[in-house]
Amino acid sequence: MEKLTLTQAEEQVMQIIWKLEKCYVREIIARLPEPKPAYSTVSTIVRILETKKFVWHEGEGKTHLYYPIVPKDKYNNSFLNTFMQKYFGGSFANLTSFFVKQNNIDLATFEEMMKLVEDDVKENEEEPKKAKKKKKDIE
Repeated sequence: MEKLTLTQAEEQVMQIIWKLEKCYVREIIARLPEPKPAYSTVSTIVRILETKKFVWHEGEGKTHLYYPIVPKDKYNNSFLNTFMQKYFGGSFANLTSFFVKQNNIDLATFEEMMKLVEDDVKENEEEPKKAKKKKKDIE
């Protein structure tokens, strides 16, 4: 899996771009907390994101309309996999155990979490079957 990494500032800007879907630098600045960074600072961050192939732009006169080309869920997945590898040896079981212990999760809540995971696993297993059936229906 491709490792997608962002600095804290880049991620903050990307979160806004993902939320807005298409935006100008001034719209990003408007959604940043006080004290607002300079226009040139945000513009530089966006250009770095473009170099990293997270965003692209459409030219509109002297300005640019930016939009994400890396889906947020793809970044989230990469981030979580890197985090899990770095801190939990790549083990989902170790991550889950740590989370349960640190947050005093009761058995009922844990079982509910596991049910959600089981449902997601089943859904992921069924998707290739659905795609294969859909392909047969088309033919």
